[in-house]
Amino acid sequence: MSGSLIWPMLGALLIPIYEAWRDNDIWQKMLAFASIETKASILILVVSVLQDDWMIGVVGVLILSVGNAALMLLAHILKRIDQV
Repeated sequence: MSGSLIWPMLGALLIPIYEAWRDNDIWQKMLAFASIETKASILILVVSVLQDDWMIGVVGVLILSVGNAALMLLAHILKRIDQV
């Protein structure tokens, strides 16, 4: 049962990886990396539920919250650099 859920999630993770590799626009790359980070953290949360291990879930939540905040800060810095 767990393998039937993990493999499609890994397949969905490959789509933004391909998009980040293919595109040269920095904003498209940042969007793809945000998608990768979100999908990876959701995958970690699913694995933690399947393994019944809440410590793995805590790591997934930390990646989800801190990763998105760091990406938004980077986007704001890039936007300010473009204005100058």
